[in-house]
Amino acid sequence: MSTVEIDSISQDLADRPTSFAAGLLAGKTVLVSGGGSGIGQATAWLAARLGAKVIITGRKREKLDAVVAALAAKGYQAHAQSVDIRRRETVEALFAAIAADHGGIDILINSAGGQFPQPAIDFSPKGWRAVIETNLDGTFNMMQCAARLWRDQDRGGSIVNVVVSPRGLHHVAHSCAARAGVIAFSDAVSVEWAPLGIRVNCVAPGTIRSEGWKVYAEEVSRRYHNGNPMRAVGEPWDIAEACLYLAGPAGRFMTGETLQVTGGGHHWGEIWTTEKPDYFVEASRAFDPSQD
Repeated sequence: MSTVEIDSISQDLADRPTSFAAGLLAGKTVLVSGGGSGIGQATAWLAARLGAKVIITGRKREKLDAVVAALAAKGYQAHAQSVDIRRRETVEALFAAIAADHGGIDILINSAGGQFPQPAIDFSPKGWRAVIETNLDGTFNMMQCAARLWRDQDRGGSIVNVVVSPRGLHHVAHSCAARAGVIAFSDAVSVEWAPLGIRVNCVAPGTIRSEGWKVYAEEVSRRYHNGNPMRAVGEPWDIAEACLYLAGPAGRFMTGETLQVTGGGHHWGEIWTTEKPDYFVEASRAFDPSQD
């Protein structure tokens, strides 16, 4: 085992308790897009700790290499390949390389994505396309290339897409639209691809404390814990466990599902990714009987 020192985030992910049995994914190969940080990084660590060989992808090679080095320092099998999921040719090249170098994969976790907080009335066509192309088109590229590889190899597989829970989620309408498309596509192909032995599910996080919070104002993120009935925020580890629950043996009879991990926020909740407009602040006060 390497004596390389690892960062505090990696050390935390290496030590976190898990509800899964050791060796659960032994002999499996797991591909995680967006594996350089946040939910993707946590999922890669959990898969590795459960015995899987892990392949992570992303656009920033230095972030991927840092995660792989940390995993290797703990004795886990990990590999990285930079890829822009928006570009079909790079995704096709990724799966060709995986087939040649690793024989294929058993599980695909689509965690890559991105958005920026802004009222929809202010979106530029370029900003809209950037989010749609990454979150919807990029996920489609990964899903279809994985499915074609499994079909050609005459083997099944499992896909889990990280989406969003749109209930009360405001000022990221482009991401809500893209992720709704991913959910609808996943529902459809869960039927089409079932004869191929391919399961397709989604995980919808609520308020999760991750590196993605940095794009939001400090005052906004400080209030996030009040956006669900549990009045709490989740961690990337919570989403990682949900993903591998669906992707692994426990989810063997589940396909076409979207698992909400929101602290109940999809039943009752309100998440403003920018400052809450005065109109809605006043509406909230008007609903408060104490204001009568």
